[in-house]
Amino acid sequence: MFKGILIEKDDLGYRAGLRELDETGLPAGNVVVRVHYSTLNYKDALAITGKSPVVRHFPMVPGIDLVGAVEESSHADYRVGDMVILNGWGVGETHWGGLAEMARVNGDWLVPLPATITAYQAMAIGTAGFTAMLCVLALEQHGVTPDQGEVLVTGANGGVGGVAIALLSKLGYRVFAVTGRPTESDYIKCLGAAEVLGRDIFSGPGKPLGKERWAGAVDVVGSHVLANVCATTKYGGTVAACGFAGGMEFPATVAPFILRGVTLAGIDSVMCPPDRRLEVWRRLGRDLDMDKLNMMTKSIGLAETLDYANQLLSGTLRGRTVVAVTR
Repeated sequence: MFKGILIEKDDLGYRAGLRELDETGLPAGNVVVRVHYSTLNYKDALAITGKSPVVRHFPMVPGIDLVGAVEESSHADYRVGDMVILNGWGVGETHWGGLAEMARVNGDWLVPLPATITAYQAMAIGTAGFTAMLCVLALEQHGVTPDQGEVLVTGANGGVGGVAIALLSKLGYRVFAVTGRPTESDYIKCLGAAEVLGRDIFSGPGKPLGKERWAGAVDVVGSHVLANVCATTKYGGTVAACGFAGGMEFPATVAPFILRGVTLAGIDSVMCPPDRRLEVWRRLGRDLDMDKLNMMTKSIGLAETLDYANQLLSGTLRGRTVVAVTR
């Protein structure tokens, strides 16, 4: 038996709670992991609260991230005792996830925990930090360099935004950050932002083209914010779009793309191929300031995730939340 958060949906309704689970109920897979840490992401909060149809099969253990030690394996790449990371691949949505003390998964979804990153740090990074690094790589691959000018990061209080700011500032970029909570400006500047802008500048309907300002951008909001970011990106710049916290619609024109050669790079972490994942974790171990990561991270126990899920959706949390599943 082991503890985990279980989401159920039946005639009694939709509910999530801390349960005693039986190992025989674990889904199919060729690697069993004793989970040390998981995380609480926006998608996990949606799943736990039922605010969005994230979960596709019931019952479900949420948690799109996990790190832990291999306890059983019939996969050629992993042996008992190996430390491994998992994020994405539908875990916590269609396959039982990391918010439990045990997980049985497909070994092809795993990557080894890098020697440069501790288990706790891996989950402080989690899907949010992994996505932020994918965004930074996209900017680099499209030729956005620090000498080309300012870069913009939206959703600065969240995990993706915070890690993106820390990464970009360490790499030498001058970062402007966008937030809907101006009271957090000092915290955001400590992460590496040169200036903090109010979200209201970007959240309303804008013009097809605005004054050229940004060499590149990382956007987690979508909707009008993304449209206005694209409209104010410099000729030849790149916008990495990885979220839609503000809505899935994109109320924009093609003007930035065909008149200024702006690139809109879509970022997906769920189905990211294995080789790319290894590169992302290598770069995170090299380029992320772990002191700044620690500054943006809090730790909670498994039973606290239910309350924290509501707080996350209400916008009262900042940064990253690590779940110590055995606490």
